[in-house]
Amino acid sequence: MTTMTTTAPTISSRVATARRLARSKLAVAALVVLGLVVLAAVSAPLIAPYDPNAQDLLVRLRPPAWTARGDASHLLGTDQLGRDVFSRLVYGARISLLVGVAAALLAGVIGAVVGLVAGYLGGWPDRILMRLADIQLAFPSILLALAVVGFLGSGLWYVIIVLGFTGWVSYARVVRSEALSLRSRDYVTEARAIGVSDPTIMRRHLLPGVLASLATIATLHVAAAIVAEASLSYLGLGVPRSVVTWGGMLSDGQLYLGTSWWLAVFPGLALMLTVLAINLAGDVLRDLTDPKAYRS
Repeated sequence: MTTMTTTAPTISSRVATARRLARSKLAVAALVVLGLVVLAAVSAPLIAPYDPNAQDLLVRLRPPAWTARGDASHLLGTDQLGRDVFSRLVYGARISLLVGVAAALLAGVIGAVVGLVAGYLGGWPDRILMRLADIQLAFPSILLALAVVGFLGSGLWYVIIVLGFTGWVSYARVVRSEALSLRSRDYVTEARAIGVSDPTIMRRHLLPGVLASLATIATLHVAAAIVAEASLSYLGLGVPRSVVTWGGMLSDGQLYLGTSWWLAVFPGLALMLTVLAINLAGDVLRDLTDPKAYRS
């Protein structure tokens, strides 16, 4: 009689991998940065010293506090309307994370449903759904988002919906490939033999097997959605100007790069560090959920 081996990671192997990642200074730094951004977004009213839209022309274009002309009451300086840059950065984190997470969730739900149906049922549903995915991939996502937002108009939820509906293909392809593998497992065959319905099989037996891959893709999609939102806001096609966003701050600051560098540098750094931290966190999540990582 042969014994079956499993590739599922044990608790001890998870702990070993977690310890190895904890010794990685880059991974720890990424998680710290991401934690600070999340904390700033959640606690913005408590952290920000000023209303992000409060104007004071008497202190307009003040440089950061540590420079010669800096004002100690405005840590990162003020913009062309006298608004506090630090407060606007903190509030901008809320919009970036909201758009990123909401768009990733929407795209993940659509992609998971499409991928499970295509991979499990096969046949003509698979062919039709995958051809729709190919058509979606034929259009550059940012150009499609620009066209749709330009047609519908600017708005926070419009941006989330557009980024969600333009990002489902990557989820669907990965879920489909895993569903193709899982549908031939014994427990799926037995469930089908005793009359369990297809939707129940996909929900109870296939979906748990693809959640790890979905979580990894979603992490990377959050970063992509944040960049896309910033790009749309930079072009004036994202959320309304009255809502503080890092892309809007970059758009406002580009006119003052020669004289007031901090207006564009600080939101640019915030955007870059946040996206980099999320991508590195996605690598950490992939290592923790990939069974191959536990054999090394």
